[in-house]
Amino acid sequence: MANFIPRLHFPTLASLPRTYYLGHHAAALSKMRTLLGQTDLVLECRDARIPLTSRNPVFEEALRGRARVVVFTKGDLAGGEGEEGRRGAEKRQALLRALHHPSPVLFSDHTNRRDVQSILTHIREAAERRGNLTGSHLLVVGMPNVGKSSLLNALRREGTGRKGKAAQTGGQPGVTRKIGTGVKIIDPEEGSGGSGGVYLLDTPGVFMPYVPDGEAMLKLALCGCVKDPVIPAFTLVDYLLFLLNLRGESGGPEVYGEFCRPTNDVQEFLVGVAERTGRVKSWGEWDLEGSAGWILRRWRGGGLGRGVLDSVEEGVVESLRRGEGLEGPRSQSRMVREGKEVLRERARARRRAG
Repeated sequence: MANFIPRLHFPTLASLPRTYYLGHHAAALSKMRTLLGQTDLVLECRDARIPLTSRNPVFEEALRGRARVVVFTKGDLAGGEGEEGRRGAEKRQALLRALHHPSPVLFSDHTNRRDVQSILTHIREAAERRGNLTGSHLLVVGMPNVGKSSLLNALRREGTGRKGKAAQTGGQPGVTRKIGTGVKIIDPEEGSGGSGGVYLLDTPGVFMPYVPDGEAMLKLALCGCVKDPVIPAFTLVDYLLFLLNLRGESGGPEVYGEFCRPTNDVQEFLVGVAERTGRVKSWGEWDLEGSAGWILRRWRGGGLGRGVLDSVEEGVVESLRRGEGLEGPRSQSRMVREGKEVLRERARARRRAG
């Protein structure tokens, strides 16, 4: 490994899809807007592995002026082990709090009772300040598959003692496709100065209409915010290999040492995975596609290194605070127009090639 030199740049493909904005996303966003007038507080969930990339400008526009708490979910997959890891996590959290000030920022692993209780405490205190006799009504929003339903189930379990799932969860986006009814997460007797209980409404994940940065699209797909067939698994594993080699916090080459030597060649990596896991097609060739899917599932579950894929540094955060960079001040209509223009350009290119 002493002579191994990782790639410093990943070539994002021109043909890479730049959106996953579906019909039920648009319908859900429209419905959310009608519910905001009846909503006391919005919990906006983002994936702690991609805390900047999973920030949807659509919500910035729709939720402007509303009481909001930003919750970074899947904290268990974002690393932070060891003294150096903890210091890095504390620095990231401080920067993210500064970025979203004055909105409160909380960090959660939904399997960690202390994290869930911390969120419940914030919700209880907010409900007590309102003192609404008919109860407090909350909305949970976020990009697809960032853990909204898992958080709702954890809050219900800790807040009311009820077991079982009130909201269905899954490893792929699109499990929640419609806005349902409110789920009680705090009973009236446990909340809040004589007021009613606290009810949380689950919503479908809403993708942004257009992703201007190809690498951001790869991060979103790698973390499961995009359904797997949209971007080929081979491409995602190649990008994952690039990250594992380049970023020690995301794992480093040692985390895939059981499959092959340090390499920049995704095919060599997948052959090693296929050989190690016994994935062979009926005619004797290695099943590289099946191996790619297996690697993605393993990484998403934390079995191939844990860490943060975004660069949460002071310069980047300050740029975002000024409305520059990844998330600039882009309206939904502008993003839709840009997405349509990309599709038209591809159609023109296909006609010229034909």
